[in-house]
Amino acid sequence: MKLIAKNWNQLLTILLIGLSSFASQAQDNLVPNGGFEELTKKPKKLGDIANATGWVSPTGARADIFTVGKSPDIDVPLNIYGKEEAKEGDSYAGIVGYSYGSKVPRTYVSTKLSSPMKKGMTYCVKFYVSLAEASKYASNNMGIYFSKSQPGTDAKVSIIEEPSVMHFNNDLKIMSARYNWTEICGNYVAEGGEKFITIGNFMSDEETKSERMKKDSEIKVAQVLSAYYYIDDVSVRLLDTEKGEQCDCAAEEANDNYSPTIYQKVFNVTDKMTPKEIIEMNQVFFAFGKTKLSAEGESSLDLIADLMAKNPEFKLQVMGHNNAKEDEVGMENDYYADMDNKRIAVVMEYLQEKGVDASRLIPAAKGSEIKNPEIGEADDEDLSEAKDRRVSFKVR
Repeated sequence: MKLIAKNWNQLLTILLIGLSSFASQAQDNLVPNGGFEELTKKPKKLGDIANATGWVSPTGARADIFTVGKSPDIDVPLNIYGKEEAKEGDSYAGIVGYSYGSKVPRTYVSTKLSSPMKKGMTYCVKFYVSLAEASKYASNNMGIYFSKSQPGTDAKVSIIEEPSVMHFNNDLKIMSARYNWTEICGNYVAEGGEKFITIGNFMSDEETKSERMKKDSEIKVAQVLSAYYYIDDVSVRLLDTEKGEQCDCAAEEANDNYSPTIYQKVFNVTDKMTPKEIIEMNQVFFAFGKTKLSAEGESSLDLIADLMAKNPEFKLQVMGHNNAKEDEVGMENDYYADMDNKRIAVVMEYLQEKGVDASRLIPAAKGSEIKNPEIGEADDEDLSEAKDRRVSFKVR
């Protein structure tokens, strides 16, 4: 049944209740250096994953580490495989998840947990992936494998094992989002004594689904004959199931097969721009049927809140948008209805938490009637729809 709010305060209350996640996990992350931020020395080339403290490649095909620096091949955000901001910090890893006909060997990343897993205990397992723009393919089966001993071989071979955790419904879902990060998340009940975590594709080529990707005309990189994924923000946390703790997997907010793509835009601010121009240049983008803020979305809102504080005469129109497909699905399923209003509420709540008074915020639901003017002729359907799922701003 659809809930109807009579005013914005009531809408905010309803949405905050509906969007509140499960209790945060009290236990520490068992994955040391899960964000690949700690480096034993500065990497200089592809294949230098061992320069990320604690991490190794368990096969002869070496994984990559990307970080802000002077080497263009492994820089962040722009590197030899595409353009991606780090999920957190300044660094992330990169692996080959699939290659047609195994022409490019798969790569993996592995590290030792800070303490062994306890038999029968449930753990919340998460990491994030982003398909690099250079990828000619996208695939499924990205997962995690826990083991008592670390896999290790000098051969450039695939590791075929029963994965411990895979993406929610991952046997059907091809990870094709090339903008921002997609969460891979699930529960794992330990056998006891597992000490190592390895990330990659552990299924055979015959069991892996793939699709060819169109080349992104906006990113000038050479295509590679593989599905190449950036990896970041790896975590394993013990759940206190007796207290009802659960793993707050974003992918399980709705059981759907709709696009997880969150469009990402780099905003170039110059000294000649006015505060009004900077605010109105920013937009916050969302996945299909979702209101969760990305790290880039939060960064944009932090900038807007700071400029609003420095310009107390400003009032801000917060314009929510959805795409036509969300309208269509929302007719049959209330979960996807009124996404423009729901996104406005989340953005306004965030800005208020950052000190912007509610009296200075003017909500304006635009639905799907106004297409994003930045949609280009070369954009495929998924990218065009992702650009429409947004909140934009107008200074009054």
